[in-house]
Amino acid sequence: MNVVDTLTQYAVQYGLQAAVALGIFIAGVMASRGAGNFAQQALERQTLEPPVCLLLVRVVKIVVMLFTVMIALQTLGVPIAPLIAGVGVAGVGIGLALQGVLSNVMAGLSIIFSKPYKVGEHISLLGVHGDVVVIDIFTTTLMHADRSRVIIPNRKIVGEILHNFGTIRQMHLTIPVSPNANLDEALVQVRDVLDRHPSVMKDPVPSVGVASLGDSSLTVVIAVEPWTAAADYNSTQGELNKFILQRFQERGIALPSASLTVRMVNDH
Repeated sequence: MNVVDTLTQYAVQYGLQAAVALGIFIAGVMASRGAGNFAQQALERQTLEPPVCLLLVRVVKIVVMLFTVMIALQTLGVPIAPLIAGVGVAGVGIGLALQGVLSNVMAGLSIIFSKPYKVGEHISLLGVHGDVVVIDIFTTTLMHADRSRVIIPNRKIVGEILHNFGTIRQMHLTIPVSPNANLDEALVQVRDVLDRHPSVMKDPVPSVGVASLGDSSLTVVIAVEPWTAAADYNSTQGELNKFILQRFQERGIALPSASLTVRMVNDH
């Protein structure tokens, strides 16, 4: 009988608190789902990568649930101050142990929201370059011209000088010709090759002109600077060199010839 009375006493004393704590927990679960849905809709308008959106939505849900659990425990009479202090101390230790990881996360969030570059753009930094194929919380992955992948920790990117080419790149070709060649005809033929090539963009307009007289009076250098899609940069550059050379040969436009200077020394 004493056991029944004791249980009844505890039920009367703590039953209401348990019911309120349960209600708070259920409300917290619903609030977590609502906050997650709101965060997902807001992040989708930012055109973020799906894995990044999923991770951020989970973080929002976890934060809401942590606050819910703390409030529910406090309602039950559980002292949460020592718990918070213990979690804080543990968090400091974990933060020090995972300093590099956390700095990558913070840098990744900075990149995601500030958008210094996007997937599909060509960038150059830290002595490497390539097309951006993946941006996530920890790293950025570039596709190099040789089809290898360059994986850069995000903390190495933030604060560095970054050259973002976007989705197009300008080539810088130099075509040497003989000073005896018809320069007007050579420029006309170069422009015609550029107009006919499908990968050369019409806007911006390619730049073609005489850059310099070369290293000696035996060479005139024509500068050819067309624009093309970043993905077509390497293949287009090789094709243009080939087509321009063929056109010059067909039109009889003289290329520079090697020179040999012979000096006769008279010993007498």
